[in-house]
Amino acid sequence: MLHPKHWTAFGIARVFPADKLPCVPAETDDARLILERFGTIAVVGMSRDANKAAHSIPRALQAAGFRVIPVNPFAGAELLGERVYASLSDLPEAPEVVLVFRPSAEAESITREAIQSGAKAVWLQLGIHSETARELALANGLLYVEDRCIGVERALHRIRKVP
Repeated sequence: MLHPKHWTAFGIARVFPADKLPCVPAETDDARLILERFGTIAVVGMSRDANKAAHSIPRALQAAGFRVIPVNPFAGAELLGERVYASLSDLPEAPEVVLVFRPSAEAESITREAIQSGAKAVWLQLGIHSETARELALANGLLYVEDRCIGVERALHRIRKVP
């Protein structure tokens, strides 16, 4: 649970009056569980541009010990020292987590690919949400998080993977 001492650090106290601070969504527990349990993350929509969140967040995850697998048909051959794949179906092994940096309208089809690839969790990055993707993931036994920043959650819970 997000402790009140962190509310200012994450900008919550600046957005909400003190008497109307939001509750931490129940999916925070799934977020922490995903980060603690899994170490391999396929990043759909990973960017070549180091100034974009779709590059800097996977880079931070990699620095924290997670294995990052870039998935983007337009990103070239390699990102962050890892081979880039055009789609989830091209991966040689099932990813544990599929992290999505694509528009909400694409979340359903990406979730379907994640299910077919054998992923154990789907995470839609901050600003991305899809009721259909959520229903699909949960109906197929996947853990699911949407509209949350995986980088913030990792830092908040101080989760690192030891190689």
